[in-house]
Amino acid sequence: MTVFRCFVEKKPAYAVEAKSILNDLHVALRNQNVEAVRVLNRYDLENVDEEDYIAAKYTILSEPQVDFFYEEEAPTPDYDEYILATEYLPGQFDQRADSCAQCIQLSSMKQKPTVKTARLYYIKGKLTDDEKKLIEETLINPVEARIASLEKPETIIMSFETPELPPVIDGFIELDEEGLKKFLKEHGLAMDLEDLKFMQEYFQKIECRNPTITEVRVIDTYWSDHCRHTTFHTVIDDVEIQPEYVKDTYLNYLNLRNHIYEGRTPKPVCLMDLGTIGAKALKKYGKLTDLDESEEINACSVKIKVDVNGEDQDWLLMFKNETHNHPTEIEPFGGAATCLGGAIRDPLSGRSYVYQAMRVTGAADPLKPINETMKGKLPQRKIVTTAAAGYSSYGNQIGLATGLVREIYHPGYVAKRMEVGAVVAAAPEENVVRLRPEPGDVVILLGGRTGRDGCGGATGSSKSHNIESLESCGAEVQKGNAPEERKLQRLFRNPEAAKLIKRCNDFGAGGVAVAIGELADGLVIDLNKVP
Repeated sequence: MTVFRCFVEKKPAYAVEAKSILNDLHVALRNQNVEAVRVLNRYDLENVDEEDYIAAKYTILSEPQVDFFYEEEAPTPDYDEYILATEYLPGQFDQRADSCAQCIQLSSMKQKPTVKTARLYYIKGKLTDDEKKLIEETLINPVEARIASLEKPETIIMSFETPELPPVIDGFIELDEEGLKKFLKEHGLAMDLEDLKFMQEYFQKIECRNPTITEVRVIDTYWSDHCRHTTFHTVIDDVEIQPEYVKDTYLNYLNLRNHIYEGRTPKPVCLMDLGTIGAKALKKYGKLTDLDESEEINACSVKIKVDVNGEDQDWLLMFKNETHNHPTEIEPFGGAATCLGGAIRDPLSGRSYVYQAMRVTGAADPLKPINETMKGKLPQRKIVTTAAAGYSSYGNQIGLATGLVREIYHPGYVAKRMEVGAVVAAAPEENVVRLRPEPGDVVILLGGRTGRDGCGGATGSSKSHNIESLESCGAEVQKGNAPEERKLQRLFRNPEAAKLIKRCNDFGAGGVAVAIGELADGLVIDLNKVP
């Protein structure tokens, strides 16, 4: 089928993004050799009739009032301009392409077309090869994008090979300690050696067979720090504290533990216990009477009274916070966007509506030149500005007010970015039904598809990282799909839909391995039915 190609460029008076990029290049490169920047969005469309493409040219693909529209061929660059074409890596979710395809489908009332997009930067100025390389490094994050070809392809439909059955890892149960260490490194697992030994012992004594690579990956995901909080559960048995006020606080915690766990076996001293001891104390003292407890593992939920048109009603107030430090460090736009989207997802799975948010970030000096960037890291300016754009983009699309944004700048954050998102939600208590799953109940996966982006996110954010992380983590930061989550919000606000749900869990970084497994003590999952 024919591939239609077109290019769309904002007219000079509306070219806000191009002017912003020009300013960024001046600041990042610390020179004024770049004189001007033009930005063109390229669209390739297939599986669309010609009349539908013609109808979409000046309605969906462009706006004649503010855009220039070029068909088939891009404008010829001037003698002192060069073109840098970029595109998402194959399999990455492209929201521009997805929105375009949906709009054409709605307009034509036919099948959804295949759409692929790219960006062309026309950069004007007398630039050296080194300066061009710096510009490429500024505009392209190799985790999510690459240089695109200027040639028009014969087809843009991606072909996929049918996956074979997962291979069995021959000889796994016979590996000695050195062999296990080598296996751990070769497969890039997030678990440590002791975890791997424990898993090997299980397959030696219980299963009496070698595992498949899929089984190893599923266990690695379930046992990852992101899903199991292994760091917070690490036993603290030897503590030396210098500041007196910190030492006093720690002693208060130990005294409180003795009281809380009196008469029963105390839990080990760990960061998780330290973080939850306050709630345990309040509960023991009878001061948490309004806490809403259930077997669902979603957001913190509190029972409240709400004045609705003069009538007091029983509601549930929910709040959740999460960090996306690693994802935002690797891919700032998607990392910050899904920090908000992921925080929304937890109370949303509790059938509540999220209505306000807070963002707290930590970064090093974003004004340092690119050539002073720590090896293996993105420039701080790139992280700071792109993360802000990602967070605000998601918030604006889903329609969420962020009442507080606090940005902290300190040299210590050059080692690791901080990205914290917090949300507050509420729902009428009568709309939230919580029942135990029974045999025969159906599990429904609802929401957007997971592309290449997002795969390995739980284990990826649980590993220690080095200068190769940017290259190896390309598939681990999910692209947010705010319009899709907004549909879920609207659906769950419908009492008729909400009351059908016995138990719900958010589909987080652990994917099928964690989200579905937490719904019930035992269930059967047919992966062939997962889209």
